[in-house]
Amino acid sequence: MLGVMTNIGFGIDIGGSGIKGARVNMDDGEFVGDRIKIKTPQPSTPEAVAGTVAEILRTSEWTGPVGITLPSVIRGQVAQTAANIDAGWIGTDVHELFDRHLGGREISVLNDADAAGIAEVAFGDPRARKGSALFLTFGTGIGSALLMDGRLFPNTEIGHLKVGKQEAEEQASSAAKDRDELSYKKWAKRVSKVLNEYERLLNPGVIIVGGGISRDHERWVPLLDVGTPVFPARLRNRAGIVGAAMAVASHLAP
Repeated sequence: MLGVMTNIGFGIDIGGSGIKGARVNMDDGEFVGDRIKIKTPQPSTPEAVAGTVAEILRTSEWTGPVGITLPSVIRGQVAQTAANIDAGWIGTDVHELFDRHLGGREISVLNDADAAGIAEVAFGDPRARKGSALFLTFGTGIGSALLMDGRLFPNTEIGHLKVGKQEAEEQASSAAKDRDELSYKKWAKRVSKVLNEYERLLNPGVIIVGGGISRDHERWVPLLDVGTPVFPARLRNRAGIVGAAMAVASHLAP
């Protein structure tokens, strides 16, 4: 019954370590029922990942349209890059891939951080809707969404910008924190270094930080040394799924 209600959508968020999906109430951005999570197959090839997406939809008994995020630049529904997923995604027609695995339903595929950004604009802090805002997700990598008055400039991918001798996400993602066994204080120094470079290049009005580690924002956001105001995303780690559901509901096809 939920699958035919007009105010309910479905989003799937594909990451380097896990693939998550849930029904979304399109009126308030809240999940309807439980989120389903399955580990990302290794190797994370297009066929293997699409099979896992199909498994999530079968488990949830969802038969309607679905929005899907990828850690990739998506142009013309073709993956241009592959961050923390198999390199075989590059050049893949993602719409054809998922259409083949998911039975001909309506599908929208977009960059994961872009999805999270548009969800935060719709259902998060109102400061994301006014002026220039840089939305960042800290996870396996660093995803980015650049917003102006709530409108998205897509596929920015500034987590791959070199800051010093390394890419930003190599030194300041939450995966880097775990890898190097950093305290929040030491990790916040690395994040500050990255944010200061972003501030120098983009001069955003605000910086919004999301991803799973934003649940612990009290432990690290106050430690950041950056001139731009930084605040945690309200949707936390739900944003990718919510933004994916929004994308297909609005027939978005980057």
